[in-house]
Amino acid sequence: MLAAVALASGAGAPAGALAQEADGAGGDVRIVVDLSDRQLHVMRGEEVVRSYTVAVGKPEHPTPKGSFSARRLVWNPSWVPPDAKWARGKRARAPGDPKNPMGRVKIFFKEPDYYIHGTHQEDSLGQAESHGCVRMRNDDVVDLAKTVMDAGGAAREPVWYRQVLNRVTRTQEVRLTKPVPITVQE
Repeated sequence: MLAAVALASGAGAPAGALAQEADGAGGDVRIVVDLSDRQLHVMRGEEVVRSYTVAVGKPEHPTPKGSFSARRLVWNPSWVPPDAKWARGKRARAPGDPKNPMGRVKIFFKEPDYYIHGTHQEDSLGQAESHGCVRMRNDDVVDLAKTVMDAGGAAREPVWYRQVLNRVTRTQEVRLTKPVPITVQE
């Protein structure tokens, strides 16, 4: 639990501003997922600069705990059912398909099957409802992905984001030159 960490006054700052500040004396940007509070925190040093409500894994499909790194993101991802019992009979979904459970972007944290990703199932947020991934509102995961890209050495101009978000059927993969730390804790 991050109760001892104060929310920074810059919580409403644009995503790029977080990464720019992270390059300075404040330390690098990192992500902490608190499973018990069902919150994702963007940290700079020991300071929380932004928090989001998330959905986490169900008890039978828990979100893995530990230290990980974001090294790549996929914008407008397709969804391919994993080779798992719960996914039998499910069919793949193309980018932009309204039934695609990946939303607008997925941020890999434990490959190949665990990501932080968008969702249209906003009623699942704050709950243990996923098959191990961390789900966020689409607008929130887009904001987070911009921060991760900036902090990970893959900054883009605003026009790039507008183009990728407007071309919902076109997948765009981004590899980070600097891994962004992700901690998933109870």
